[in-house]
Amino acid sequence: MNKRIGEKLFYTVILGVLFIVTLTMLIPILNILALSLSDPSRINEVKGMTIIPKGFSLINYRVLMSNPQVMRSIFNSIFITITATTINILLTSISAYVLTRKGLIGRKFLISMLIVIMVFEPGLVPEYLNIKRLGLIDSYFSVILYKAVNVYYLIILMRFFEEVPESLIEAAKIDGASHATILFKIMLPLAKPAIATVGLFYTVFHWNEYFRASIYLNSTSKWPLQVMLRQFVVLDDTSSMLGAEKLLSFSDAAQLNYNALQAGTIIIAMIPVLLLYPLILKYFTKGTFDGGVKY
Repeated sequence: MNKRIGEKLFYTVILGVLFIVTLTMLIPILNILALSLSDPSRINEVKGMTIIPKGFSLINYRVLMSNPQVMRSIFNSIFITITATTINILLTSISAYVLTRKGLIGRKFLISMLIVIMVFEPGLVPEYLNIKRLGLIDSYFSVILYKAVNVYYLIILMRFFEEVPESLIEAAKIDGASHATILFKIMLPLAKPAIATVGLFYTVFHWNEYFRASIYLNSTSKWPLQVMLRQFVVLDDTSSMLGAEKLLSFSDAAQLNYNALQAGTIIIAMIPVLLLYPLILKYFTKGTFDGGVKY
């Protein structure tokens, strides 16, 4: 009985701590959302702990979604994220499959070298010079091809591939399956939870990446949303919002608040990732061999 009471007390404390941690992350987000949705005339009423909008207005989102530079940056982010994540998953899956084949010559040496590369990453200067020599400055591929294979995610996928019984692969080979068939018709379907996890990590990484994009992409027309967000919110550069007043009536333009616009930009940048998580989470609960194998 005492053991059960102790366990209940332990779980209660853990849940309480998690609830407090959740609030510390949720309240700032709700505060930013409230600021972006509040009526311009009541913006000053929105304080640090306010989570309910003061009045209601979509003026900030009207201004942002009507700004060509903001819309262009959103499409740039979508293009970079989808293209880069597709390349990431494809190359990481192929690499993981090859490195888990026991007959691969120099397998241990290759894995050791990858771990060394992961621990001792090259500096930014050699990386920049390499990008310049390849002629990728001001090209989308300068950020798309960066870390095309993340060694840490590669190791995660390798460990998952190693769990697939060798007898299953041998049976496929006896039936005439090639390595490509084994990878795409057996390994990947069985590795859906791992692919979903790695894909989510890659997607969030590319969507939130701004540092290298700000270095390699010189044309503002190629900037992703995160670079725009940094210019507008962090550096307080309002030049990207010049002309927004023309979209509004004189009274609305006079009340336009750049803090609320910044809040709206942050919310727009968060929405895709927030929508992605529920779609990916369903794969986390699935077993390795759920559904069987077909090729």
